[in-house]
Amino acid sequence: MPSAPAAPFSHVPPPPPARECPVGDAYARLAEVFPRLTVTVEPPRQGDGWVTAAGLAAGGDELDAFLAWDDEQILRDHGERARPDVVASFGLHRYAWPLCLLVTIPWFLCRRVVRLPVEAVSYHRVRGRMTARITEFACLAGDPAAARAGALVVADEEALRVRVREAVAEHLAPVLAAFRPRMRRGSRALWGMATDELAEGLWRMSRLLGEEGRAERELELLLPGSTPPYAGGAAFRALTGPAGESLRTRDRASCCLFYTLRPDDTCLTCPRTGDDVRVARMTTS
Repeated sequence: MPSAPAAPFSHVPPPPPARECPVGDAYARLAEVFPRLTVTVEPPRQGDGWVTAAGLAAGGDELDAFLAWDDEQILRDHGERARPDVVASFGLHRYAWPLCLLVTIPWFLCRRVVRLPVEAVSYHRVRGRMTARITEFACLAGDPAAARAGALVVADEEALRVRVREAVAEHLAPVLAAFRPRMRRGSRALWGMATDELAEGLWRMSRLLGEEGRAERELELLLPGSTPPYAGGAAFRALTGPAGESLRTRDRASCCLFYTLRPDDTCLTCPRTGDDVRVARMTTS
């Protein structure tokens, strides 16, 4: 699979997350366990390598420039040009994966769900930074943040899960629409990618947080497989290793097309990767 965001430039220290924000502590914790992504709570930035989510969703020059970076990176790393739909697939993954974390990490760590329309986010892929302008969030009754401006108190945990799904869908719907002509995929395939980014981003971070088991349970409730527009569910399952050990995996609803560059190097959770290969990879140092 195409890589996650690059590490920040060491000579350009990012500003610290705004801890006074209702989800600032969650973003600070994310940066602690995954320094390759820093989130600051501020209005969108432009220029100097920044791309706005609204610009991507518009499908014009900002999207062209964003995908040109992927095109050159693929040529540099693999020595060949990728098909345009493969370039677009890589680019969508590299944006949607961290974007989903802006919603899932605060939900997972502090039970608060932010609303982030495309007008609220910008991204600097080289520095591994995102900005989020937060004016609304949902929380449970009894949360100390419930009295803050912009808070929406919801009834229970399922209501919070609905808000997670809605927040990600609201943001990604116009982005997917902009990418769709370049990716040669239908709506279901694109929402399958969104499902995978939503599940696998938090799943990966939960390992770094030491809470993988809880994340799997939470994601199975968040994505049971029957929540349109998402196509597919969390889809976790267990494989048996050579010593009888249980190995956790999941089945992606989509394919990132990395196999078009390296046919024998599919992603561990790709539908093209058989269980025997998954077991071998997970049990080999």
